[in-house]
Amino acid sequence: MKLSSKLAVAAGLGAALAFGPVTADAAVKRGGVLTFVVGSKIPSFDAHRESTFGMIHPIRPFYSLLIRINPDNPKKTDDFLCDLCTDWSSSADKKKWTFNLRKDVMFHNGQKFTAHDIVATYNKIIFPPKGVGSSRKAHYQMVKKVSADGNHKVVFDLEFATGAFLPAMASPFNFVYSKDDLDKHGLKWHQKNVNGTGAFKFVQYQPGAFVEGKRYDNYHHMGPDGKRKPYLDGYKAISAPKMAVRLQAIRGDRASIEFRGFPPKARDDLVKALGDKITVQEGTWNCVAGFSANQGPKGPPKFKDLRVRRALGLAPDRWAGSKYLSKIALLKSVGGIVFPDSELAATKEELLALPVFNPDNKVRHAMAKKLLKEAGAEGMKISLWNRAVDQPYKVLGTWLIDQWRKVGFDATQTVVPTGIWYDGLRKKKEHPVSVDNNCQSVVNPLIDVSKYQSADVSGNNYGNYIDRDLDALWQKMNRTGDAKEARSILRQYEKRIMWDKAHWGVAFWWFKINPHRTYVKGWKQAPSHYLNQHLDQVWLDK
Repeated sequence: MKLSSKLAVAAGLGAALAFGPVTADAAVKRGGVLTFVVGSKIPSFDAHRESTFGMIHPIRPFYSLLIRINPDNPKKTDDFLCDLCTDWSSSADKKKWTFNLRKDVMFHNGQKFTAHDIVATYNKIIFPPKGVGSSRKAHYQMVKKVSADGNHKVVFDLEFATGAFLPAMASPFNFVYSKDDLDKHGLKWHQKNVNGTGAFKFVQYQPGAFVEGKRYDNYHHMGPDGKRKPYLDGYKAISAPKMAVRLQAIRGDRASIEFRGFPPKARDDLVKALGDKITVQEGTWNCVAGFSANQGPKGPPKFKDLRVRRALGLAPDRWAGSKYLSKIALLKSVGGIVFPDSELAATKEELLALPVFNPDNKVRHAMAKKLLKEAGAEGMKISLWNRAVDQPYKVLGTWLIDQWRKVGFDATQTVVPTGIWYDGLRKKKEHPVSVDNNCQSVVNPLIDVSKYQSADVSGNNYGNYIDRDLDALWQKMNRTGDAKEARSILRQYEKRIMWDKAHWGVAFWWFKINPHRTYVKGWKQAPSHYLNQHLDQVWLDK
């Protein structure tokens, strides 16, 4: 059996639960400004560097991708469409992929789009020079070379064939940048500047307040009426880190939607208050919350001791925690490192074989206390490095602190704004342990778990460890064409991460709940808060 693209993507997602209509009417209405709230500040504008919704939601509409998920069918994880291309094909051995490009695309500054922009963009993502951040470079370890064949054709030569390649290409973080901008201004210019080919043009950014965009009249996609998209005249993304502010904005109709998600009680309150004026979309979320101990040179020396890291993982009661936190937070499913709805995810029986998932608190806690005593780490002081975002970071952090104290850690947490939090992770400061999520876009399990490879391979390994045996497992499971073998190797990889070496501790998988004003049409929830945010298909029924 070959490891097909569909299996590599490993989908099978649940249907959306809706309290109102979620599909766009064929007779769309043009005009209007969409106002939405964003529960985070923007660390930078550069999508190749960042990995937060706080950047994607306000900035994604300015940019295009080479390919993207089907906006009308975003829950189907192997349904991709051309954005800047017209079509693509592969060689018989799947090691050469050719994309033919559109000839009618212009950057917002008037420059004509060509294949050289794609090459420059992907060289920055896949082969960044030292000092240039690329959070998903590990997703493209199969890529050997990117080259242009004339002005309207680009070729990706692969080291090895894998069904994970095409889903990785559809990542919403793959903003296509102008080669001219990169050559003239440098590879860090896009951290503070915008020039894309997306449905909307940049108008202004008021730091900590809002981002504003207006309709790009020369956008390359057409609507069913034969006129150019987008349907909206513009949008305004308002920064509102406090959930109460975001809820009141939607309730008072000062904003129409929050694209990330609200906890169950917030949904219920909005539905009760607004009735048929609110629509709710729900579904599983390709995002797992966890924690990592800093094993790098600036981390506490005791975190280099496996016994201490194992004690961290043994403390949390995940099964009881799920029942409690799912009522108040965006957290729900107990699982391993693979999206629970995937065919490649661990079964409950496989999870229970790992000591950290033992439902018996007394057994786990006794083991953790024994390990801490043997390591001479009883009463060890740790401060959880956490992000000042209410859902679910601060909720999860408070719960983790309580769980760790039960086995003998002297645990507290340090909560800082998003930009400072990311800076702390990337600069490898002396934070002992951090809330550390793995939130991905297109469901692509074999690539999604690339985060856990060694720190010099993965762009977002915040545990700062080096584990070459782990790296070898990743390579092996991505290169095999046998589905059964890939799943078996993935279980070894997962066990090494969570127990054998205890590099990373899983907490819970997220659950996505999106209430929005019923007059917002055309937007469909995906299994990720990063997907379907280009907004060219959204319209207002007002």
